[in-house]
Amino acid sequence: MPESEFTRRIDTLWQVHPTATRAIVYGSPRHHAELAYLTNLVPKLEAAVALLTRDTEPKLFLGGGPNMVGAAKPLTWISDLAPLRSGQAVGQTAVAGISAYKIVVIGGGAMPTAFRQSMNEAMGGEATDATADVWKQMAAKSSHEMAAIVGACGVLHAAVAAIDQSKHTSVTTAVLAGERAANQAGAQDVRILFSRNGGRTLEPFVTRVNETADPFQVYVAVRHLNYWAEGFAHLSARPNAAKSKAMDVLKRVLIRMRAGIPTRDIANLIESSIRSDAPHPVTMHSCLNTIGLGLEEAPYADAGETIEAGNVYSLKAGLQNVAGQHAIVSAMVAVHKGGNDVLWISP
Repeated sequence: MPESEFTRRIDTLWQVHPTATRAIVYGSPRHHAELAYLTNLVPKLEAAVALLTRDTEPKLFLGGGPNMVGAAKPLTWISDLAPLRSGQAVGQTAVAGISAYKIVVIGGGAMPTAFRQSMNEAMGGEATDATADVWKQMAAKSSHEMAAIVGACGVLHAAVAAIDQSKHTSVTTAVLAGERAANQAGAQDVRILFSRNGGRTLEPFVTRVNETADPFQVYVAVRHLNYWAEGFAHLSARPNAAKSKAMDVLKRVLIRMRAGIPTRDIANLIESSIRSDAPHPVTMHSCLNTIGLGLEEAPYADAGETIEAGNVYSLKAGLQNVAGQHAIVSAMVAVHKGGNDVLWISP
């Protein structure tokens, strides 16, 4: 993405916090959506911290020692890179050269306690937490972000298609074919779960599985240009009543889904559409979530949220019928004021 995309985001942050003079952004390999949103960096091995200011060039501190500086240069638009030493060093740098300041912290909830305490001591007090405000910014996807998510959906399509084409050989061959196709399409990360019992339960690939599974229920998540796409697919060479009904439910909800509708209404519609069948345990409490720089972005799609224009959602429909069949299907949906775009849907 162009540097202007990130400077626009930072300008919006300053507008929301007009009295703030510094912003400290923390990210780790496990929790990095906010850091990636403002710097494009996804830490690989250890944490990283960005220091944003109104009047000077931003700085990026990288865990892992001096060798990580060179490795990180192609991954961020920020040019001032240095090793991350301690929370105290970050705090001291944040207040250096200024007598009056207000500092906001983003992603602070993921900071180790000792790191945050030493940082606060160096700054002379607790910084204002602006994480929730950044998540509000992240909800409305720009054209650059939407293009990245569309690209991720293309990678997802390639991975699921490869699994579908190889499912008749063995579980191992199918899963590895999906990973290979995703990597060849440019995936930065690939996560696959599969079922050996017709979709009743899902498991990760940790050892060789020589048998085949039909129906073959899979979950695939891919990250491309830092943005995620995910999907459930129920793959079979034979008709399956559970899958047919799950797809009917999914398509019925897609027609009704629009900006301004409470997310609770979506969950109720799925539940009522399943009728005599039971909801699948995997999707019973998580049928809808926003997705982007995180597999599930905050604020989470609970009973108090509404569908927002400009955001991208992962919509899922799962059920288990009286015949003992199980199926989960899903779609990636971009919501707009004038209608929706289905970016990917289960085959």
